Amino acid sequence: MLALAAAALLAAALGASRFFPRRAEPPAPRHKLIILGIDGMDPLLLQQFIAAGKMPHFAALAARGSFLPLQTSIPPQSPVAWANLITGMNPGSHGIFDFIHRNPATLTPYFSTSQVQAPDHYLRVGNWVIPVSEGKVELLRHGKAFWQYLDERKIPLTVFRIPSNFPPVPTQGKTFAGMGTPDLLGGYGTFSFYTDDPIFTPGPVSGGVIYPVQVAGDRIAAQLHGPVNSLHKDNPELTIPFTVDRDAAAPVARFSIQGRQFILRAGEWSPWIRVTFTFIPGLESITGICRFYLKQARPQFELYVSPINIDPADPALPISTPKSYARDLAREVGPFYTQGISEDTKALTSGLLNDDEYLQQAHIVFDEQRLLFLHELARFRSGLFFYYFSSLDQNSHMFWRADDPKFPAYDAQLAARHGHVLEDYYREMDAMLGAALQAADAETTVLVVSDHGFAPFHRSFNLNTWLAENGYLVLRSGAQPGPGRDIFKDADWAKTRAYGLGLNGLYVNLSGREKNGVVNPGAESAALQQEIAIKLEAVRDPNDQQQVITRVDRASEAYSGAATAQAPDMIVGYNRGYRVGWDSVLGGIPAKILEDNTEPWSGDHCMDYTKVPGVVLSNRKILATQPALTDIAPTILAEFGIARPATMQGRSIFEPSARKAQGSGDTPAAQGNPR
Repeated sequence: MLALAAAALLAAALGASRFFPRRAEPPAPRHKLIILGIDGMDPLLLQQFIAAGKMPHFAALAARGSFLPLQTSIPPQSPVAWANLITGMNPGSHGIFDFIHRNPATLTPYFSTSQVQAPDHYLRVGNWVIPVSEGKVELLRHGKAFWQYLDERKIPLTVFRIPSNFPPVPTQGKTFAGMGTPDLLGGYGTFSFYTDDPIFTPGPVSGGVIYPVQVAGDRIAAQLHGPVNSLHKDNPELTIPFTVDRDAAAPVARFSIQGRQFILRAGEWSPWIRVTFTFIPGLESITGICRFYLKQARPQFELYVSPINIDPADPALPISTPKSYARDLAREVGPFYTQGISEDTKALTSGLLNDDEYLQQAHIVFDEQRLLFLHELARFRSGLFFYYFSSLDQNSHMFWRADDPKFPAYDAQLAARHGHVLEDYYREMDAMLGAALQAADAETTVLVVSDHGFAPFHRSFNLNTWLAENGYLVLRSGAQPGPGRDIFKDADWAKTRAYGLGLNGLYVNLSGREKNGVVNPGAESAALQQEIAIKLEAVRDPNDQQQVITRVDRASEAYSGAATAQAPDMIVGYNRGYRVGWDSVLGGIPAKILEDNTEPWSGDHCMDYTKVPGVVLSNRKILATQPALTDIAPTILAEFGIARPATMQGRSIFEPSARKAQGSGDTPAAQGNPR
């Protein structure tokens, strides 16, 4: 329901033709600005590792300049936070409020950062449907990106994989799209798992699909499942046949696909395999890339295939500016992950990759990020160099449990084996900073920024279940909270006054806005919001009487700008240790209000934003006393002598400021132990 429509996606790809021509490069300014954007770097953990002597380059940077907590976004979700940083505006202006938005007229949820529109006009020829107008891939983030101001002044720039920038905004500088970039099927990443083991139930699982196979002798014949054929009237799924021949004695198999053969041992990953899906034979096709992992050859056959990524050597959708940049990188360094969130956390959560196998895949992702970082840094000469790293965030989500004895499913054996994972990735970030500092000269400002910090995720709070039990969400006759229940098919909208959707969003069922709204705008809505906020902040965990929700922000007070009308009415801020339940994110209504979290996804940040600040470090003294994400864009512009636009709400962190912290203004020292 939430995946981008693959048919529209590919029709848009086949109809769109955008090209940003190169222009003569102006004389390079002497000044250089290097920024490492490290998703999820936490000030408490960073302090801890610096104090232990494990991050010498971060220690040196902090000693030379400054290290401060960085106020994150409301709510502290990555697409929201990076949009704050990119535009210097709050969500009320840039329009990104959550990973999940909804259309109030239909209550249909959708991904918040981009959408694809199919061409308006087609020509039907027999069974074929040929687009004769262009489709459209649209970035939903509003506001001008900081690098567009630089580009207008012909300042050289490289902005690599920054989130909330798919498709990349037009610029003649070098940019590459990051979080929000889909796989070739149009979603956030769909893996495939092939097996003849009857213990596995065929069909969809979280993040992928299990496909049953049959073994004839030692041969397995299977299909690689691609996008739908949007150019055929029946929209059939495109598939590519492949075969696997197992060795009769050794745990080895030979793979054959589209004329290419490769051999894998059990427990081995393939290189990137390029595959071609044909829409109209001899006329239209697209390519993608994927990796095969032979989990087990026998006695049962188990094969994982990564999501099919957009091929950087021949992109089916716009992923870079100029368009040639992606192709140049693929030619120079080889194929690499283009999917916005590359670490396959869903395969681990689904139990189809174990901890060791997931970490192998995550290391492949990081090794590619490091290779591309060093490649681009080596040819950086002037202007702006911004590079985004995802590994710390994704692995903090998955391996917080390995060093958290309070986690409900804490495993001492896992802790002994993988308790060092987070420290290892922090030290990897230290090595990347070391390379950046080595590339810096006297004319270079170096910044490290993270979008948010991290916290434990011990217990799930099912917001819609709470709303139902407190009479704000009314279910149709005969329906009770439980497995499979959700607001879309089970709510009685004629009696429902509020509902939850997304990771932090709470909406009033507002008359004149929602499909079947019943709450009057104005005083009635305001009173309802106040009543719900007071009750939510009073919720205590029956296990230990901990406050579950420490703040509820009203959009009308937290945001400013024309897009505020599309925001959730309330933003629920959970205490450290708590987060909304997975089912609730998509409108589910589970049986219990509070549940232990026993999933590998054990660390999080989608909570009270004052509890999870990010970090900012610089080789220059930071004069702002309460720096925020919205200050980073004005800081970048000021580095190149560009005045802060009126649309930006922050100011340079190298200027004194008297900003009062939003909320409680917690600092790393005030928050206590990160665990």
